[in-house]
Amino acid sequence: MNMQRELSQIIKGLPVSDGDGVQLTRIIGGAELNMLDPFLLLDAFGSDKPQDYIGGFPAHPHRGFETVTYMLDGKMRHEDSAGNAGVIEAGGVQWMTAGKGIIHSEMPEQSKGLLSGFQLWLNLPAQYKMTPPKYQERTSSEIQIESFGKSSSIKVIAGKTLQGTEGVIESDFVAPVYWDIEQSENDHFSQALPHNHNAFIYVIEGQLKIGNKASLLSEKHLGVLTVGDSIQIEATKNSRYLLIAGKPINEKVERAGPFVMNTKQQLQQAFLDYQNGNLTA
Repeated sequence: MNMQRELSQIIKGLPVSDGDGVQLTRIIGGAELNMLDPFLLLDAFGSDKPQDYIGGFPAHPHRGFETVTYMLDGKMRHEDSAGNAGVIEAGGVQWMTAGKGIIHSEMPEQSKGLLSGFQLWLNLPAQYKMTPPKYQERTSSEIQIESFGKSSSIKVIAGKTLQGTEGVIESDFVAPVYWDIEQSENDHFSQALPHNHNAFIYVIEGQLKIGNKASLLSEKHLGVLTVGDSIQIEATKNSRYLLIAGKPINEKVERAGPFVMNTKQQLQQAFLDYQNGNLTA
């Protein structure tokens, strides 16, 4: 029997400052929603005021999880302790597996007066927390777009649609779905999702009706979805939103700042390794 997903919780998020004074909206990882296994954090950033982001995120460490940076506008220049460097441009994505440890910096740059995007953190299973760090970085032109309805589209970053369009990101850890959907007013969207994956929708602009109950989800709000096999969405106006899902890890989480481990002892070891210059050894 096909079970439709419905809205179970709506989150607005809270304004926070991170890095060197960068102004963000923290949607997952705050008081309203601390975690949605395997998702540890979701930040939305966007401004046409350089003072809101120009300080960027100077060199900082990570261990035990993955970060996903998806740019809508502008660019993010990055460098790390392994000698990697590059620029994530508008429409591009970087999926970084921090693993046993990496130190990197992320410095935003406007393009045509705009900067906006998202950073998502995903937990790693205990057996992979100390895996070697790696990157998957894809430009907008490398990501497939599938059309539906009258004039709507899905940008398939991770996961696979019913029509067979596959994402450019490979991850066996949580089998993620990460779709950027532009849906025209009155168009309907219907897709299968893995039954036990935790899933959410974040509305960038517009308004949606979710599931058989036609629950409303408005602009700049995140909707947590119930478990189920599929999702149905109607756009009440021209809309753009992220649909993200992942397999829960179901393990104890101990987190502090840039480290996400399973025990307090592992956390202490991560801070000690960083202080002693051994985080990336």
